Amino acid sequence: MTSRTIEILCVDDHAFLVDGLKAKFELEPGLKCVGRLATAEDLVREVDRLRPHIVLLDIEMPGPDPFEAAADIHARFPETRVIILSAYVRDHYISAAFKAGVWGYFCKSDDTGEIIRGIRKVARGEFAFGPKVADRCRPASGPAQKAAAPPNSKIDMRSKREQEVLRLIGRGLTRLEIAKALSRSPKTVDGHRERIMSKLDLHTTPELVRFAIGEGLVEV
Repeated sequence: MTSRTIEILCVDDHAFLVDGLKAKFELEPGLKCVGRLATAEDLVREVDRLRPHIVLLDIEMPGPDPFEAAADIHARFPETRVIILSAYVRDHYISAAFKAGVWGYFCKSDDTGEIIRGIRKVARGEFAFGPKVADRCRPASGPAQKAAAPPNSKIDMRSKREQEVLRLIGRGLTRLEIAKALSRSPKTVDGHRERIMSKLDLHTTPELVRFAIGEGLVEV
């Protein structure tokens, strides 16, 4: 960042939360809230107008898909870095967020100081995520892996076929019904199920169902 002050655009439909964050930023040296939006509808236009360093973005709001807006910002305004701040920490949200090019992900219940430290970290060009997100991710590894890299969620650990099998398990389908739906043999479905359970460290079908529902893979 070339500016000494980190300029932040807050995008959240909860005015009380934004007011609280703005008040916190005013007490912090080098942080300034330069704008606020209640939806992602005009987000790209506002980023173009304000050119903030950080966009603090909720993902459960009325209006356009925030992940699509984040991806658009990442492509068009690389100097603006998006941080997700959400009440929901789910694997498929984490996966979608980092695929959209975000630089950080925090939970609204995280300590405010943790969020502020994350903002400063992202402003320095490093990835940052809160403790609840870190707990759901495994660190990426390998000799060529940068130290500050986005995490891989449990969703990323599964193949597309395994995700589909998990979704159908969550809907309550039997192994035979899943095999028929996917045009695969029951034995193949069993293999997918065993790999899913191993990767998620789950041991029973009810646990798989609860996981699928909890992650929003199945509507209830």
